[in-house]
Amino acid sequence: MKKLYGTGVALVTPFKKDGKIDFNGIEKLVKYVEDNEVDYLVALGTTAETATLKKEEKQDVIQCIQSANYKKLPLILGIGGNNTKNVIKEINKIKNSSDFYAILSVSPYYNRPSQEGIYQHFVSIINYTEINIIIYNVPKRTGSNILPETVLRLANKKKIIGIKEASGNILQSYKIIEKKPKNFSVISGDDFITLPVLLGGGEGVISVIAQGFPSSISKMVSFAKNNKVEEAFSIFYKIIKMIDLIYEEGNPTGIKTFLSIIGICNSYVRLPLLIGTPALKKKMLHLLKKIRNHSIN
Repeated sequence: MKKLYGTGVALVTPFKKDGKIDFNGIEKLVKYVEDNEVDYLVALGTTAETATLKKEEKQDVIQCIQSANYKKLPLILGIGGNNTKNVIKEINKIKNSSDFYAILSVSPYYNRPSQEGIYQHFVSIINYTEINIIIYNVPKRTGSNILPETVLRLANKKKIIGIKEASGNILQSYKIIEKKPKNFSVISGDDFITLPVLLGGGEGVISVIAQGFPSSISKMVSFAKNNKVEEAFSIFYKIIKMIDLIYEEGNPTGIKTFLSIIGICNSYVRLPLLIGTPALKKKMLHLLKKIRNHSIN
């Protein structure tokens, strides 16, 4: 299987004012990021507010993304949880699993398993399913960190093809990159440290900000992969404050606020998240004007 490189986008799920899914918004978003040179799409991750979607809605979102994916970019599907048997069951219920490059599966949250428990969770998943798995490590949300030693044990398993590393600890990424097998991908799950991960030997990013600045992030990642460090950081420093702003009131509240400003979709979210405040929107508008004056899109 060909390795994943470059810019992946953690797609939001646009909603209408009444809380229903905005399928036109999904289509517009997918077209926008594909027209601006991203490399792959990630559906039903954390940024998609998957925890608030019903089973039927998840299926509808997947189908809409698939039909909007006119470039036929690789599609990664988020399926994770803290009940190992249920995760296996959900993965095995996927229709046409060959349509998906891999499953992005978050480390079990809330239970806070030991490192051995995390290891056995992922081993059970690959033992009882057929599709490839990308581990998702995001300690801020799960309450537990997957240590490099555990990741490296899993990296040697045939169907575990990579990790979305969102611990925020660059040294942790480097420890994995240093000793990982060649066919295992280390993907930044944190927009702030994408460049250090890439320059240290990582494969790319699964990005939130990339759906707001798809062309810029794609160029930045491409520059970094080609060792054009100055050009890559030039783009990064122009949008670093916007990355800050999209997380100021939580994710995906921030990125949806930004997407509404640039006319891609509405900013509506589902409880317990709240819509972005007028103050956040004002700051984003002000910053976007400054960014555009620097000829970045």
